[in-house]
Amino acid sequence: MDVLVLNAGSSSLKASVFAVEGTEVRELWGGQVEGIGTGRAAARFREAGRNRPIADYAWPAGGGPEDHVAAVGLVVEGLAQWRPGFVPGAIGHRVVHGGMRYAEPVLVTPEVRRYLESIGRLSPLHGPANLAGIDAAVEAYPGVPQVACFDTAFHRRKPWECDTYALPRRFYAEGIRRYGFHGISYESVIWRLKREEPELVRGRLVVAHLGNGASLCAIRDGRSVETTMGFTPTDGVPMGTRCGQIDPGVLTYLIREGWTAERLEGLLNRESGLKGLSGISGDMRDLLASGAAEAREAIGYFVHRVAGTVGYLAVALGGMDGLVFTAGIGENAAKVRAAICERLAWLGLRLDAERNAAHGPLISAEGSAIKVLVVPTDEERMIATQTERVVGSGSEITGGQAGEPFTSEG
Repeated sequence: MDVLVLNAGSSSLKASVFAVEGTEVRELWGGQVEGIGTGRAAARFREAGRNRPIADYAWPAGGGPEDHVAAVGLVVEGLAQWRPGFVPGAIGHRVVHGGMRYAEPVLVTPEVRRYLESIGRLSPLHGPANLAGIDAAVEAYPGVPQVACFDTAFHRRKPWECDTYALPRRFYAEGIRRYGFHGISYESVIWRLKREEPELVRGRLVVAHLGNGASLCAIRDGRSVETTMGFTPTDGVPMGTRCGQIDPGVLTYLIREGWTAERLEGLLNRESGLKGLSGISGDMRDLLASGAAEAREAIGYFVHRVAGTVGYLAVALGGMDGLVFTAGIGENAAKVRAAICERLAWLGLRLDAERNAAHGPLISAEGSAIKVLVVPTDEERMIATQTERVVGSGSEITGGQAGEPFTSEG
């Protein structure tokens, strides 16, 4: 089966085509559209194994796709240039939030679509983009099965004390829970480690997904035990533009000062994090290249919070056998990895400078009490695998009522 994977971010759209046959998953085509709706858009698509792009789009300032519907149109155009008349056997979507209902990937039916729209406020940066990607794909390829794969699913079986807030119990029953996110990324890392480091997977791991969105997860025997994001993807460590953990009293204070929910949402999700701390950029690459004191301070805050969180997760696991870095910062920022690991030396962790500069995969020194690795995340491959499994089974795995696939008329 040829599976088209669409991974819609708040202003981006990654697209890949995989040939899935049993346990063999081969990428055939891929690319992405960046800067959607920002007036600074660019897009590039390529055939797997070839560096030369099939299609390369660049627009003058103020141009480019204004929404995800237009971005999916570019993907369809790029696919047609690669293989005229191409129609995928199924389309898999990354969906950030599955709410209380979905703990596994599901076929998108009208009921599923309505439920996802009803919980869109739980992931304000990504929820609308995820739905726009689904709707646009339905328009482009009517009748092709659409599968939603959820970032929250990996964490659904955490212990109760790691899943709740210290609020009256009725709120937990109503769905105010610590759902956790980046689950598809964590599954991807564990999938790879099972093949390359099987003994480590059976132990106690902390995986740090550090990118524009950042979270960490404590994993024992391949299963999520605790994670840093909670009810929404805003909680936990600081991110590119999201604040991470904050005293709730700050929010009640701002409300008394006249702040609306919409204004607070913008502050916490779009104006804070590295961007807010530095006043320069939410992109770690820009901060590392800057000589400004504000950039150094923002990086220092990020390192401090991530390292402290690793220690907390080690407690949740009752010890720690491995630390894995993944995602944009985790895979590429050797200086940030080194600073984090330096603060964890009290755990017996020792980094090898040359290995770290080469980006691993093994970056810990000989004799380190904790094995430290850099493992690239591959969310798209994991989504392709999950999508083929759902469509091949003829219905959802769990978590929803079987029904007719979602169509533009439905």
